[in-house]
Amino acid sequence: MYVSELGLGCMSIGGEEKAARKIIEAALYEGINYFDTADLYDFGENEKIVGHALKNIRDQVIIATKVGNRWSPDKTGWKWDASKSYIKEAVKNSLVRLGTDYIDLYQLHGGTMEDPIEETIEAFEELRTEGFIRYYGISSIRPNVIREYVKKARIVSVMMQYSILDRRPEEEALSLINEQGISVVTRGSLAKGLLSDRMLKKASEKGYLDYSYQELSEILPVLKEKVAATRSFTEVALQYNLANPAVASVVSGASSPDQIRSNADAVRSNLLTEEEIAVIHGLVMANTYKEHC
Repeated sequence: MYVSELGLGCMSIGGEEKAARKIIEAALYEGINYFDTADLYDFGENEKIVGHALKNIRDQVIIATKVGNRWSPDKTGWKWDASKSYIKEAVKNSLVRLGTDYIDLYQLHGGTMEDPIEETIEAFEELRTEGFIRYYGISSIRPNVIREYVKKARIVSVMMQYSILDRRPEEEALSLINEQGISVVTRGSLAKGLLSDRMLKKASEKGYLDYSYQELSEILPVLKEKVAATRSFTEVALQYNLANPAVASVVSGASSPDQIRSNADAVRSNLLTEEEIAVIHGLVMANTYKEHC
């Protein structure tokens, strides 16, 4: 299964179908074939919008969705449910909303070491055998959970948060995943907009992960000067992800067609040099995960 280096994170396209369709059409025009949604987004309405927009070219695109977060009956919250019975029930609902008879990539939307992991894997394997899904993967940033699925399951992908400001996967996950022939799909590549030309305008007073606001105010301008003086910060941020051999695709959200075009230009831009990557590593810390299971 071959996906474009840039995927569209559909959570950001909004609930107004006409506007969302324009974003999806812009993505298709830019050569994006990979569309990532989840049954959690807008109580499943996001899946409906994505399915409607891609219905006429279903065989030309990769639709990925996720399962595991179970809405309460009154829609006031959700709970985690990785049971076999729930997964096999939820997939049928996703298929109806997407208006398709198969899902290209079905992902566990999280996961903990407390889950009945063998049972969860059994559910995905059965769905694959039954033809409801083509492949399956997990969306997780928990190293111990990732190791379990790498060891026990036939996952083809791991979606994880990864960026210049969040280098945690480099320390504990990317090499292992790559060695097993599994692809990484990244999200959060722009670190909530901090790694864009808006930089500190997107900063919270609480900072970001291990970085205080003060540290961000010192690091970001230097990064901009050293590696993004002649190109957009978005280009540098997305190319940093793609420079890692484990990364197959960067899934980025977009709330307008212009943003799609900007992200596509960034992915098509010049690769980072080894020298530029070394400069980045010299300026930002190699963070580690605080929670593993």
